[in-house]
Formats: sequence, C-alpha cells, structure tokens
Amino acid sequence: MTEETVPAGHPDVAVEALSRDQATAELARLAAEIARHDALYHQQDAPEISDAAYDALRARNDAIEARFPELIRADSPSQRVGAAPASGFGKVVHRVPMLSLGNVFDRADVAEFTAGIRRFLRLSEDEPLALVAEPKIDGLSVSLRYEDGRLVQAATRGDGTEGEDVTANVRTLDDVPERLTGADVPPVLEVRGEIYMTRDAFLALNERQVEAGAKPFANPRNAAAGSLRQLDPAVTARRPLRLFAYSWGEVRGAAFDSHHGFLERLRDWGLPVNPETRLCQDLDAVLAVYEALEERRASLPYDIDGVVYKVDRVDWQKRLGFVSRAPRWATAHKFPAEQARTVLTAIRIQVGRTGALTPVADLEPVTVGGVVVARATLHNEDEIRRKDIREGDTVVIQRAGDVIPQVVSVVTEARPDGTEPFAFPDHCPVCGSEAPRPEGEAIRRCTGGLICPAQAIERLKHFVSRDAFDIEGLGAKAVESFYTDGLIRGPADIFRLEEKDRQGLTRLKNREGWGEKSAENLFRAIRERRTIPLERFIYALGIRQVGQATARLLAAHYGTLDALRDAMAAAQDPESEAYRTLVNINDVGTSVARDLLAFFHEEHNQTVLDDLAALLDVQPFERPDTGAAESPLAGKTVVFTGSLETLSRAEAKARAQAMGAKVTGSVSAKTDYVVVGADAGSKAAKARDLGVTTLTEDEFLALQS
Repeated sequence: MTEETVPAGHPDVAVEALSRDQATAELARLAAEIARHDALYHQQDAPEISDAAYDALRARNDAIEARFPELIRADSPSQRVGAAPASGFGKVVHRVPMLSLGNVFDRADVAEFTAGIRRFLRLSEDEPLALVAEPKIDGLSVSLRYEDGRLVQAATRGDGTEGEDVTANVRTLDDVPERLTGADVPPVLEVRGEIYMTRDAFLALNERQVEAGAKPFANPRNAAAGSLRQLDPAVTARRPLRLFAYSWGEVRGAAFDSHHGFLERLRDWGLPVNPETRLCQDLDAVLAVYEALEERRASLPYDIDGVVYKVDRVDWQKRLGFVSRAPRWATAHKFPAEQARTVLTAIRIQVGRTGALTPVADLEPVTVGGVVVARATLHNEDEIRRKDIREGDTVVIQRAGDVIPQVVSVVTEARPDGTEPFAFPDHCPVCGSEAPRPEGEAIRRCTGGLICPAQAIERLKHFVSRDAFDIEGLGAKAVESFYTDGLIRGPADIFRLEEKDRQGLTRLKNREGWGEKSAENLFRAIRERRTIPLERFIYALGIRQVGQATARLLAAHYGTLDALRDAMAAAQDPESEAYRTLVNINDVGTSVARDLLAFFHEEHNQTVLDDLAALLDVQPFERPDTGAAESPLAGKTVVFTGSLETLSRAEAKARAQAMGAKVTGSVSAKTDYVVVGADAGSKAAKARDLGVTTLTEDEFLALQS
C-alpha cells in the first residue's frame, strides 16, 4: 500500500535563537500546519505525518510559547484539541470537554512533569505522589453516556467540545454493555475510552478488503476509526472493534477518591479496563512500567505508542485542572521513533492560499512499519539549505506508531557525484509573479494575490471548507472546475451561481459528473449558507493568522460585521484608540493586528466584503450560556501580584480563567481586580493610583464559593 505524505521537518532556527518577529512568524506557521494535520487525523482518519513528526511540531510550538508567552495566538494548538467533527453524523456537545494530552519523551521530561505537579500543589519532596500508568492505545477516543445504568449516547471526541453522535454504531460493539451491572451505578455516568482493533483482526479485515476489491487500511488505528464512523451501523457491526475504558466525563450521584479506584469500579460495572494498567508510588515505578511495556510492545495484541501517566488522587486532579488543551495531572510518555532510508528524487514547489511557496520532496517509495511513504515537505528554503538537501540524496526518514514519517537528515556519504545545491525560486511557479521573502520570516510568498490561480483557487476552497461556509457539494474538485471554466472567480460568485445557471446556455445539471438532483442539492446548500454566524464569516475570509479561535475572539469583541469593519477602518491609525483596543484583545497582539489591518485596508478586499454583505445575512455573535458567565469574575480583567499563601500563582490564574476572567500581567484603567499577595510591588501601587479594586487572596477565594 502506498500513502503520499507531506510530513513535518524542523525549521532551521533554534528556538533560543529566534527573534521576536521570527517567533511570531513561526507560531503562525505552526498553528496553520498543526491545524491541518489535526483535521487530517481527526476528521478524515488519513494522517499525513508520523506521531513523532506531529509531536515535534507541538514541542517546537510549546517551546516558542514558553519563551515568548506574550505571543501565544488565539488559534495556537495549545489552545485547542483535535478538529471539528465531520459531516454525516449528528453533533454532540460534551458536557465536560474531552481534552487531549501533553507529551513527554524521556526520563528528564517525566521528572519535570512530576516536579511541576509538586510546584503547582506546593507538595514537599517527601509527600507521596502516586501515579497510574496506562498503555496509550492507538485508536479513536469516545465518550459513552449511561443514565440509570443504560447506554443512551456515544460520541467521538471531535474538537474536544463537540463530537459526532455514533451511538448506533457503538451499540454494535461486544465490549460496550447496553446496561451496567453491579452495585451503586451512578444515575449519570459518562465513560471515556478508546476504541481500537487488534492486529490479528486488522490483518483479517484487510484481507477481506482486498478480496472485495476495496482499498486496504493503512494501520489498525485508521481501520478502527473508519469502521466506527460508518453511516451504516451494519458495516460497523461486521468490523471487529474493541474498547478500553480509562476515564470519566460528567458524573452525577457518585464520587471517586482515586483514579485507580475508579477503574476498579468500571470493571465491577462491566466495562473493559486495560489489564496492563498499574498503580505506581514513585517516578522509578512509572518508568519501570514504561520500559517493560516498550520491551513487550510487539507482543501485545494491539498497538500502543506510549504510556499515559495520571495523578491518582482525584482531589489533586481537580486542583491541578487544565492548561489550554490538556490536563495538568496527566501526560503521555511516547515511544521512540522508527527510522529508514530512501532516495529523494525531486523537489517541487507548491503555492498555498496565502501565497506561501512550500518545497515538497518526492521520495522513492519506502516501507516503514508496513506503510509505504512517497512524499515529504521540506518547509522552506532555509530548511533545505541547513540540511543541504539535494535532488538525488539519500535521506533518513522516521516514524512512530503506524502512520507516515518525516525527513530527518541527509546521508551525505551516499550523495551521487555532480549534484548541485537546490536553487529556490524567487518567482511564483504558477503565475510568474515575484516571490519575495518578508523580513523576519522563513517563507517566500507570491505577490500575485488575486491574479495567481493557485491562491485564488485555494482561497475559494478555504471559503467553502467545513469550518467556514461548509457548502455541501462544493468540494475541492468542483471549486477547481468552476474556477477554470469561469463560473466562480470570487466568493460572491458562489451566491450568484444559481441565477447564472438559469440564464446560461450550458446548465450545471448537464455538466459531466452532475445531474438534475446533484445540481439542485448544491443550489439548496448555497441558499442555506446565505445566513452565517459572524465568526464563521470572518474565518472564511482567509485572513493570514486568523484561525477559528481568533475569528471567534474578533466576533465576540465587535459583535457585528459593520462594527468590525468600522473598527478596522479606525484602527488603521496606530495612534488611535481603535488600534489600542485591537492589540489589547486577548491573544491578538501587534502581529495579528498587522495582518488584519492589511486585509481591511486593501481596496479589492473591501469590494469583496461589500459584495458579500449585499448577498448574505451575517448574524451577530451570540454568546454561549455557560456557568462561567454567571460568576462574579465573568468578563473581568484580573491581575495577580505578590506571593500568595494558599495557592500557587499558576493555580490562582487557572481558577480565575475557569470563572470566565481574563488574566493579564499589567495594570491599566481597564483592569477590574488586582489580587494582592505578600510583598506586592508596583502593580499594587498602580492599582491604588488608578482606583482599581484590590482583593486579598481570601477575598479572591471567597468569590468562588
């Protein structure tokens, strides 16, 4: 089997050597790239890079954010989980978010994980810190909801907040009981677990796929995910899926003192728990479990890609809480990557929707762990220059788990005679426009803008993509065809397509691959998208550095499209109050503001916005009704200063954010509360001078009761 891939490599500038501008650009690149891989993994069950390559991207992003915390983006991968659910299933909003895990890779990382827990909880070195070690199953995460012991709903993780309703499919699994047995079953119990497929079952399934003339699956994880997400439950029922339960979401009518004790209760109630799970009393014990599982990995009947460590005490889990997308009380210790060699046959240049020129390596297909790899991304010209990558080179690739690898290095001693360093083009290979490299950035960009077909088509694909306008039936191939034939040249043309079709000589229903039914379905889907929420509209515009999270922030802050456009016009003056307001929006900052203002300053873009505004009903932002919205800190700006006695600074900030507050590091007239600890300095004094309300630590804690 062959899978083409665009795996990740490492940019050439070390984190510690990045300038502020370089860090800003690198975080933007990482946010976009990781989001793309999240969508491939979670929505399409078709990952293009290895776990190791993905982890390297996340680790670099985290390291840059640790060095430049003020540059953390609203669409940073540290602020989100997974990807939005695919179409075809009903949507389920998780009552308790399904977050993913951070990763560690060696003994020092694990030691720092436990040390961080001790610092956060203010535990002494001799205080016991028990951890539960569980094999990290390479499958698909699900949440099972039981009410009065009866299974009522099953959902995938999705983006962590909203997943897909796969209840009918999950009911076909023998491992999932329809009713829980045993004593003291809670009235409401959400069980989180991993659906997987054993290796033997995977091999047998692929044999049947080949016999039936169907495409075999790449690995057991893809097979499990693809089997669970069948629209026909009868297909799922024929697939040999299994479940291991490992955690909980919403629980009513029961409480648990320890994670290990909870797993024992799950067994009592009839749910399968991994028998390799161990309760460990110290760091050496969890590392011993890791080493033993790594040694036995190949002999286990299912695939694992590491070991998960969780704090055993539930009261400590609650205090530790979450940071961004992951719990502080758990982490995944990943296994090392596998490596292989192959020949890089050619380097090609691709042009993305933002004009970025990305070099892609064609490889002689090579099998690593059962998967054949044919392509790899080289990121930018600096990456090629740093590694001196040339056409004809033998390269080392690596992978972890059962997905696609990354290019690691060049085997220079195997280089053939006569090779030349790769000359990166300074003009767009699609439209011929100049492709300069902006100062402080690692990527060249085509200046062709709307005249460049590569950018125009890719921007249109983004406009109609799942998280933007989500127009069913208007996929990538249709966009390319309609653009080539002149039916669609800009976003507004989409909403004139039906009228144009009625007036045209060649009707859509008569085009190759179309019919009367499919054409009507497309027109209906377009009509339905004439009304769209403001945050989706902003995201659909494809503004550089404005992902879903930033689009939502802007929608929440400005409320309406007219207000946003007026504010962007006013903010063109960097001395204006509108500009100061923009850059002070949480997670926006000067870099994102620069790209926003550049977009709204461009006359062509204003014309597009006018055109769309006349055709669409862009709905004002609606704030969700959450518990945090009712807290006394909801929407307030809070600053902490001085040493706190009861809480560590990290725990105090986490509690404030959980109550809906925005925590900042400086005091201004817009600050609502300053929480003052011992030895407070200038921030407390500035709060008094500005008349900002100050709180003691006890008064802050009282707001949470």
